[in-house]
Amino acid sequence: MVTQKPKIVIIGAGISGLTAANKLYTTQKSNELFDLCVVEGGNRIGGRIFTSEFNGDQIEIGATWIHGIEGNPIYKIAKEINSLESNKPWECKEGKLMDKKVTITENGYEVNSSLVKSISEFFNKMLAFSSGEGNFQDEVCKEILESFNLENGSIKNLSIGSFLRKGLEFYWNLKKDQENVEVFDKWSRKSLEEGIFAMFENIHRHYSSAGDLSTLDFNGESQYCNFPGDELTIAKGYSTVVKSLASVLPPGLIQLGRKVTKIEWRNDDCGSKFENGDGTKPVKLHFSDGTVMYADHVIVTVSLGVLKQGIRDDSGFFSPQLPSFKTEAISRLGFGVVDKLFLQLSPSTEECDYEGMNFPYLQMVFHQSDTKLFHSKIPLWIRRTALIHPIYPKSSTIVSWFAGNEALEMETLDDNEIIDGVSTTMSQFLANSKNFKNSDSATAESCVKFSNVLKCKWGTDPLFLGSYTHIAVGSSGDDLDSMAEPLPKVGNNGENSKNCPPLQILFAGEATHRCYYSTTHGAHLTGIREANRLLKHYQCVDV
Repeated sequence: MVTQKPKIVIIGAGISGLTAANKLYTTQKSNELFDLCVVEGGNRIGGRIFTSEFNGDQIEIGATWIHGIEGNPIYKIAKEINSLESNKPWECKEGKLMDKKVTITENGYEVNSSLVKSISEFFNKMLAFSSGEGNFQDEVCKEILESFNLENGSIKNLSIGSFLRKGLEFYWNLKKDQENVEVFDKWSRKSLEEGIFAMFENIHRHYSSAGDLSTLDFNGESQYCNFPGDELTIAKGYSTVVKSLASVLPPGLIQLGRKVTKIEWRNDDCGSKFENGDGTKPVKLHFSDGTVMYADHVIVTVSLGVLKQGIRDDSGFFSPQLPSFKTEAISRLGFGVVDKLFLQLSPSTEECDYEGMNFPYLQMVFHQSDTKLFHSKIPLWIRRTALIHPIYPKSSTIVSWFAGNEALEMETLDDNEIIDGVSTTMSQFLANSKNFKNSDSATAESCVKFSNVLKCKWGTDPLFLGSYTHIAVGSSGDDLDSMAEPLPKVGNNGENSKNCPPLQILFAGEATHRCYYSTTHGAHLTGIREANRLLKHYQCVDV
């Protein structure tokens, strides 16, 4: 009698899924022990890593940065495959260009860099304090935190947004005698400081994926870790990393266009068999084309957004439903939308230099409290973005970042609406600036135009339903650990109470890493973790 090899199916060909497949396939002799395949609902590999082209430039639709290079496995792979250097320019080639940034208000006033620096340092000090990396003896931050203790008796369920806004009040108290001094027309010093502070809040919304910082947990910030060293982008494109991982897999192992619509697994009545199915394999996968597949083990690498949809009562994605410890963790954790918007400068704009640049690295300051001062021509969906800049110096490809509801609204707009909205907004910011080459405001306004646009749609793409994970108020690092637990859940003795087949459903992806959530290196490490879990189960490796 021929013994069937254990069937392992990996759902999702993003970096965690491909890493798991790579590890399982390349471990000595394991490819002879397992029947392995990767099923991917889309028409490409990479998941939220997607290098593309726009306006003749290489761009990153999804993941862009390697966050710290010392010990980072993504950096190691990119270096080994010679992807860190290129003869052609690439997105953020020179880093974040922070030394070349210019900060301008919505009516075109350029803000003194010393004021921006003062608020930036205060803001970053507060973020460092919340993350556990700052000076815990800092008297101002301690006083801010103690004020919450006095008001509520506890800092449990404290949000980063509340902490930062309380910090702004303390900042104003330090400079109370200057708050009503008019700096520019319609801008007091206090309103300008609030606008700059909100700009940094919006940058952190993009960074954290929290559409509203009042939903981002204060205590959870200290869970997040990063590798030390520089942050950089990949010259030949982030997709070269996933292509490298997939290159060792034989043709046919990755199946594209195979969207899973239901996962049946055995948690109760483990002696039963699937109707008209293979009674030896405990997991049954249903696909959108009506076909099914049976497996001993399934590694689920779909996004937290897809899992959130999958545990809804009307979904039926998991049958039976996942246990409560898993669904509660999925529900509590945050999963936000962060979209990039790429625009092509029109030829007329290229003739209108800003201090010798085709377009500046622009930080945008908007009025916050008094809606009467909002510029009537600037669309509301733009007012909570903060940055817009060339993808590299003198490039005619411009990028901006959107988060939360503004990102979702941007996804619904047609190209002409976006081009008109951004062109009008940039005219208001740049036309009145003293550093714009054209002193004639009307001429300058006609210069700032865009001719083409490419928008990301991570929020509405049904294969992702968002961008990356954050610890929301009410959740914690424990929820990230729960995300990583395989099913059926086993006891300390390595057995489950109902004697069901072990390790039927395993979970990988950035939302399952306690320290490196939201990152590509976190996703990569979880793919290795789950592959090793199965290899250890079959005694293929000593892990």
